Amino acid sequence: MCRNIRTLFNFDPPATNEEMRDAALQFVRKLSGSTKPSKRNEEAFNRAVTQVSAAVQELVASLETSQPPRNRALEAEKARQRSAARYS
Repeated sequence: MCRNIRTLFNFDPPATNEEMRDAALQFVRKLSGSTKPSKRNEEAFNRAVTQVSAAVQELVASLETSQPPRNRALEAEKARQRSAARYS
């Protein structure tokens, strides 16, 4: 799967609509195999991003958990540490 798509659920502060749209864009890019569609496919590409973004927002809004929200800064630091260990 695409490495750039990040977990959006159960964070404090919650994921923004822009973050959800960015994840949808990455997903559609991965599926289509292109980062910028041709003029001929641009409408279909943009429509897919909009539909996937709406599905992401609906999913995140409807998920429930008994776990406390994760801290974004702490999770980012953990990811940096994993990356440093992996690539050093």
